[in-house]
Amino acid sequence: MKAYIAGPLFKEDSRKTLEKIDKLCKELGLDTYLPHRDMGIYKKGDTIPFFRKNRDMINECKFMIAYLDWRGISSGTAWEIGYAHARKVPVIGLVEDIKTAKEWDRLCIMTFNSVDLVENFNDLKNKIKERIK
Repeated sequence: MKAYIAGPLFKEDSRKTLEKIDKLCKELGLDTYLPHRDMGIYKKGDTIPFFRKNRDMINECKFMIAYLDWRGISSGTAWEIGYAHARKVPVIGLVEDIKTAKEWDRLCIMTFNSVDLVENFNDLKNKIKERIK
């Protein structure tokens, strides 16, 4: 079973969190697609290969895990979640401080209602286990 790991790619601390999610998935026996590892980070040039590869990998995955940090959701992650939702690919959203995400509307209503939120790695692990049963 393969999981797509989505989240902000342009800051090292965010990539480290995505890599921790990847490690957890591997420990649970999952294959993963991690865009910055498997396709690289877009800099300049032809955008089409990045778009096609990431889109096609969402199509191949059984579910998505999206890292949604305090700074807000990245536009790429928002697109990935929306596309996954439209394709009926379930999305687990790892969010810091779930209470404020719900009360302060830190996530737009479209994202909020497209993901199954968890707020820590233990809850994420349990949610993944539910998904792979």
